[in-house]
Amino acid sequence: MLSNDTDPIAAIATAPGRGGIGVVRLSFGRAGEAAAQKAMHALCGQALAPRHASYVPFIDGNGEALDRGIALYFPAPHSYTGEHVLELQGHGGPIVLQLVLQRAIAVGRDFGLRFAEPGEFTRRAFLNDKLDLAQAEAVVDLIEASTEAAARSAGRSLDGPFSREIHVLVEDVINLRMFVEATLDFPEEEIDFLDAADARGKLARIRERLNAVFADARQGALLREGLSVVLAGQPNVGKSSLLNALAGAELAIVTSIAGTTRDKVAQTIQVEGIPLHIIDTAGLRETQDEVERIGIERTWGEIQRADVVLHLLDARAGATPEDQVIAARFPQGVPVVRVMNKTDLAGAPGALREGEGGAREVNLSAKTGEGIALLRDELLKIAGWQAGAESVYLARERHLIALREARGHLALAAEHADQQSQVLDLFAEELRLAQDDLNAITGEFTSDDLLGVIFSRFCIGK
Repeated sequence: MLSNDTDPIAAIATAPGRGGIGVVRLSFGRAGEAAAQKAMHALCGQALAPRHASYVPFIDGNGEALDRGIALYFPAPHSYTGEHVLELQGHGGPIVLQLVLQRAIAVGRDFGLRFAEPGEFTRRAFLNDKLDLAQAEAVVDLIEASTEAAARSAGRSLDGPFSREIHVLVEDVINLRMFVEATLDFPEEEIDFLDAADARGKLARIRERLNAVFADARQGALLREGLSVVLAGQPNVGKSSLLNALAGAELAIVTSIAGTTRDKVAQTIQVEGIPLHIIDTAGLRETQDEVERIGIERTWGEIQRADVVLHLLDARAGATPEDQVIAARFPQGVPVVRVMNKTDLAGAPGALREGEGGAREVNLSAKTGEGIALLRDELLKIAGWQAGAESVYLARERHLIALREARGHLALAAEHADQQSQVLDLFAEELRLAQDDLNAITGEFTSDDLLGVIFSRFCIGK
């Protein structure tokens, strides 16, 4: 544990600005109970009963009240940080909260109390085994959740089911490693280990469980980050109209003049709780207009970063040579949905079908709304969304990377197991690497540098 991870710390724990209630939190670290008692007498004028709400004045250096409110004392280890903690809950004015905080710092100067850094209270909770790293990340995810589904999933992650799934996987891998390494210690035993210990079966069951966890985590990451959907195509095919139809509001200017949209227009909508970041872009064509040209360059930049590209075409004309040139420039690996717009003018119904080359194609009318629901369903399908998946955890990209790495090592372990000449040392090594990847999710195998990055993204006071 780093020395500064045991310093006494204090911060305003509520959001900046005015509010009905504001909280100043102190965690006493290595200074311990004696410092907590001193702070209580200096700030509240009395000792506080543990875990009991007391209505007291918050007093300054002259004994006068700065504010009045609720004081709560949580002795270690039964607190959020696992240390002795004092919380002062007063009125939520920024000036009065600053006065109380400055008074607390002055009181704690002789035992080293300092201002807390972003995320430092939750970092203490992690370091003192009150939360694992995945649960600690769920704290900030819960605060930042932009949809109801994301908030519920963050709450589930904070309760620990994601961590428990990871711990079960780790235990299974450890048990299998134990058999393998025991066999390596006794090479003279002429036993087909893989058959005798059902190692292949155990490994297959671990991989199956890991795949299920990855599927839930991928959906949880989608809830957290959302899907970037770029509308692309020639001018006047109805990109801005489709943005307005998906958003249910007149966000983009719609005219019959080609080149009306010269820069991107972005809007986030929710479909089944998933944030869809819809980006309307400039029409793609050859132009001498400098402003429009810059807009087109930015369009291609957005397409390169997209999770999904909606390639809009005019249903009356179908795919023109210009459309084929545009489609040829789309980046490899990015899902593309061909959207045949203006079906109301072409006399065609809304429909979803498989187009040329296996690409998905949606017939719709952004003007009348026919076929819009089909497009929403197709975007959910691309996102891997499963209706009613209440077990989803709000995962992060680093979790997905770790799970992918673990899956890769287990796949290599399976390959070694299937070789005629069993290479048990390589089998054991792949299991060890998979275990390290899984442990990185909960923080049992995590560098201090990674911890610094993660907790620096928290707000101060949390």
